[in-house]
Amino acid sequence: MLQRIKKVSLILFIGVLAGLATTSPLQAQEVLSDSEIHYFLNIVRTSSRAAQEKALKTIEKNWKPEFEIMALEVMYFGYSTDVGLKMALLLQKKTGQNFGLDFNKWYEYVWNKEQKILPDYDYFKSQLHKSLDPKFEQYFQGRQENSLIRLDEIRWGGVQQDGIPPLRNPTMIPANRANYLEDDHIVFGIEVNGDARAYPKRILAWHEMFVDEVGGIPVTGVYCTLCGTVILYKSDVNGTVHQMGTSGFLYRSNKLMYDQATQSLWSTLEGKPVVGPLVGKGIQMDYLSVVTTTWGEWKKRHPETQVLSLQTGYQRDYGEGVAYQAYFADDNLMFNVPTVDGKLKNKQSILAIRLPDYPEQPLAISVKYLKKNPVYQSTIGESRFVVFTDKTGANRVYDATHLNFKKYDQYTKATDIRGETWTVYEDRIENASGEIRPRIHTFNAFWFGWQAAYPDTKLVK
Repeated sequence: MLQRIKKVSLILFIGVLAGLATTSPLQAQEVLSDSEIHYFLNIVRTSSRAAQEKALKTIEKNWKPEFEIMALEVMYFGYSTDVGLKMALLLQKKTGQNFGLDFNKWYEYVWNKEQKILPDYDYFKSQLHKSLDPKFEQYFQGRQENSLIRLDEIRWGGVQQDGIPPLRNPTMIPANRANYLEDDHIVFGIEVNGDARAYPKRILAWHEMFVDEVGGIPVTGVYCTLCGTVILYKSDVNGTVHQMGTSGFLYRSNKLMYDQATQSLWSTLEGKPVVGPLVGKGIQMDYLSVVTTTWGEWKKRHPETQVLSLQTGYQRDYGEGVAYQAYFADDNLMFNVPTVDGKLKNKQSILAIRLPDYPEQPLAISVKYLKKNPVYQSTIGESRFVVFTDKTGANRVYDATHLNFKKYDQYTKATDIRGETWTVYEDRIENASGEIRPRIHTFNAFWFGWQAAYPDTKLVK
């Protein structure tokens, strides 16, 4: 997560083993269980070197492939300790891989194989992580059968639940009072039922989520800074308004949300529960449109817009480009993924399109390509769409069934091959005859994050 928090996380990593003897409820007993899961938990439940050595010898004697991920996770949290080193040596001995204490290489090794976990791996994961935050226990325990994603790929992101605090019903101010913003500052713009709002990147990067009511609709906006996505959802699903938060965990470097009522983990990219009791109940939040643009362009299009106030209730340095400055400065990942695809640089921005009627045909279009081609038309399945890209590089996608466009003024007017002029709005395009084509909900993402989630995605560049 944030570089500042990453430093705190490093201390926590070391403290998980070094400090558990005095701070964790797992530490209460020195009498150790002999079950396979407890071979590993015993190592962090006791400060006794003799007991740790006994557990390590038992693990080595009874080794099986299902042990690899648990050995790795114990090593991950204790890599700076003697136990972490011994676990790394054991992993090398049993797997034939020579990665030392490079746990990213170990994760890639495990993740690129078929998942092999014990039937009660969820219990191990819950007990290992609850020492970081007691709320983490519920994420996993008893939920192994209620998971749509690999549990071994769920990785702690370095913060407690809501450790990166969402903005809940944040204070908004009129555009003419937003003196802290320059025209070239990046904002995430939304319009719901005519209610236009701007969420500056410089603020949202510190919070990664906002929960609000916009245009009379409860919404959840989630910004995964690591994978570059900003996605807007309707929070109401079949009459239930889900109160979302930041779980503290990642899946393939993508932020996992949680809902307050059931503590289920949710996919940021798809807006649906992926671990927990809500899985399999047909619950999925509907997408709404969001555009990444500049403050100057957004307020020109929407002079009546409201924008986040600096008075968030939190003390942060909300200067432009401050949050995640080091992460955005190069192409390195903070949290690795199973594989990276070199067709584009890791953090090159793409437009991500995944239509509800054709979820198995995801599409990524390079934003650099779209900047050179302000009008781009294509089809997914039988659905035809058009992408209009303005001078700021902002992308808006609309239904274009039976239409072909030849020109876009990169502001509010587009012309089709019949010579008809269409007005470009946030939620639709409309011609003089009153014919309307709706906006298709898409978002931008870093290439590596989208490709990790959808390895079979088609790429246009």
